[in-house]
Amino acid sequence: VNTCGFIDAAKQESIDAMLEAASLKREGQVKAVAVVGCLVQRYRDELAREIPEVDLFLGFGDLHHLVPALAERGLISDPVTQHPGFRQHLGDGPHVRYLKISEGCDHTCAFCAIPLMRGKHRSEPLERLAREAQLLEQQGAKEINLVAQDLGHYGRDLGRGGPKLPDLLQTLVSETGVPWFRLLYVYSAGLTDRLLDLMAREPRIVPYIDIPIQHASDPILQRMRRPERRATIRRTVARLRDAIPDIAIRTTVIVGFPGETEDDFRILCNFAAEIEFERLGVFTYSPQEGTGAVQYPDDVPDDVKRGRQDELHEMQRVISEDRLRRYVGRETDLLIDRIAEADEDGATHVGR
Repeated sequence: VNTCGFIDAAKQESIDAMLEAASLKREGQVKAVAVVGCLVQRYRDELAREIPEVDLFLGFGDLHHLVPALAERGLISDPVTQHPGFRQHLGDGPHVRYLKISEGCDHTCAFCAIPLMRGKHRSEPLERLAREAQLLEQQGAKEINLVAQDLGHYGRDLGRGGPKLPDLLQTLVSETGVPWFRLLYVYSAGLTDRLLDLMAREPRIVPYIDIPIQHASDPILQRMRRPERRATIRRTVARLRDAIPDIAIRTTVIVGFPGETEDDFRILCNFAAEIEFERLGVFTYSPQEGTGAVQYPDDVPDDVKRGRQDELHEMQRVISEDRLRRYVGRETDLLIDRIAEADEDGATHVGR
């Protein structure tokens, strides 16, 4: 069972999966239960006490111990050689793959438990990432999505003069034939002039970026321990659109953070209407054990959180539809994610 401990819903889903696996073991349908991932990283002792049917717990960095640990416990009957190959992060189809370029996070956002589970930022070596990208290309990848807690921090731990994100991108472009590379999750500080220049002139780097703003009210941003304020976010978006006119910008926000007033929410809505992000994800706040925000009372009622989420979702739906109209009448290259069935009435192909 691979677990997630990021938000309450993911925790509950992980626990439900563990309980289901434990039930299967009691019924004799499975021989053993191994639980891995983030939830183990944070709550190993509690899980072992509450679900004794689990034979093996491994944190997210211990997966390479899985085969030896199962063998030591006599849970593998035939000799098994652990595969020495590379990590694989599957995508939305055989043509889309994910390449994780670093692990951990050095930010200290008050609402986020990722640093508690994943630790400090650690970059993968450039040479290893190039080999992984080549393997993904051999498997049919037409688009590789670069992922990390903050792509902009890539290389900060690789020494003075070591590679940074633009160097990695240039290496991936030169050493593979993958048509598209896409950047997911970059903080504003990582959007250097060098990176924007590379994105503007390299056609194989998709004109798309995900910058998590989380809110637009300065008091809430300060309480969240976010590095930006509304004015700096506005300048960041302007820099992106000046450098790459066709860029699609996605962001995420949290509503219902402790202390969020109706005025704070209106500031967020007005800012989203002003900026007109191409995509905007809206999450409701839930307190996470061990984070800085648990010191504040969770004072926004759940029904208010959901109402604000629904309102912002609907507003963004209209904005996204309007932003997409700029593509009407234009020809462009697409990757087809789904081909419509011949008997689907009115169905169209779905692409990116």
